[in-house]
Amino acid sequence: MNCIQQQFDVARARMETPGCTQVTHLDNAGTALPPATVTDTMVAHLRAEALRGGYRAAADAAPRLSAVRESIATLLNAGSADIALADSATRAWQAVFYALPFRPGDRILTCRAEYASNVIAFLQTAERTGVRIDVVDDDADGQLDVADLRRRLDERVRLIAITHVPTQGGLVNPAEEVGEIAREAGVPFLLDACQSAGQLDLDVERLRCDALSAPGRKYLRGPRGTGFLYVRPELRERLQPVVLDLHSATWTHPDRYRVRESARKFETWEHNVAAALGLGAAVDHALSWGTAAIEERVGLLGRRLRELLSQVPGVRVHDQGTRRCGIVTFTVDGVPAAEVHDLLAKADINTSVSLPEYARYDLAARGLPALVRASVHYYNTDAELERLAEAVDRLRG
Repeated sequence: MNCIQQQFDVARARMETPGCTQVTHLDNAGTALPPATVTDTMVAHLRAEALRGGYRAAADAAPRLSAVRESIATLLNAGSADIALADSATRAWQAVFYALPFRPGDRILTCRAEYASNVIAFLQTAERTGVRIDVVDDDADGQLDVADLRRRLDERVRLIAITHVPTQGGLVNPAEEVGEIAREAGVPFLLDACQSAGQLDLDVERLRCDALSAPGRKYLRGPRGTGFLYVRPELRERLQPVVLDLHSATWTHPDRYRVRESARKFETWEHNVAAALGLGAAVDHALSWGTAAIEERVGLLGRRLRELLSQVPGVRVHDQGTRRCGIVTFTVDGVPAAEVHDLLAKADINTSVSLPEYARYDLAARGLPALVRASVHYYNTDAELERLAEAVDRLRG
């Protein structure tokens, strides 16, 4: 078997990842295995809190905490003032979405790959304000049809919000083309980068998005309970956050207050300092590898896994799109996805299941049941991919 991307130092990546000795981890779109530097960073701060108190430890860590935003800004080719920290990608996404003003008759354009949490927010806002949700068609390759997006634009469109990489498949939506269309139309563009941050090389100037949200726990290999938000200054100055406190605003007079100008207006005062520092360590670790190199290796591993699974009788791979990434979804004839997942877990192979209710615009339209999702990262090996394919093959017996 040909080795994938010989020049990528997989041995180093695995040495830096203690979990690689314990499990075949192919659930990186759920939670990736953290490098030791992330765990060490968090534990060190928790120990500092225990020995010196939370406020003192936070004050000592203030320069490193500021550096977290700078690292994220580097990751996205943005300014540090454009970055806010959050306790999840969902909270980050909601901070912008719920700050947007909608009126009856306004329209939101989204994609068939959109994730359930985002659609639920759309539906709630539609009930409250009378806004209309329009789902843009897919093209022949299964990705967002940019021609249909352009056709649907009119003066009532107040937001274009799409998922970059869906939770239920390996396609990469054409976000750059969407950003160009949104910029031409003067419509805010909100990009959910939950599954792309950490596995794709992201540049907000190239993407032309006005806001972008992402978690720490997935491909960035950071801790759970972390996320971040990018908001372009031109959009930020137009938005009033739904929630304000003494961190996002200053009480300037008994009957007046002043909101921050930076993206920190979308933060609140209380947060998990250890987790935020862990997120910073994860981003710095990704930057040390180079996001272009990560994207190349993850893409190669994803293609190889699709090839291996496609060779197993009774297995069907369901990923779409002209550009694909490290998420691979499949079904096994006669074996429900949950059963496949559980049997693989007994063999210490981590995967996950994408349920139809996570993506009703997509999976129902394609007539698909729950899917097994295997998601690779740069520390995975050829042998681990073969182990998964062989385990799936044995399930049919």
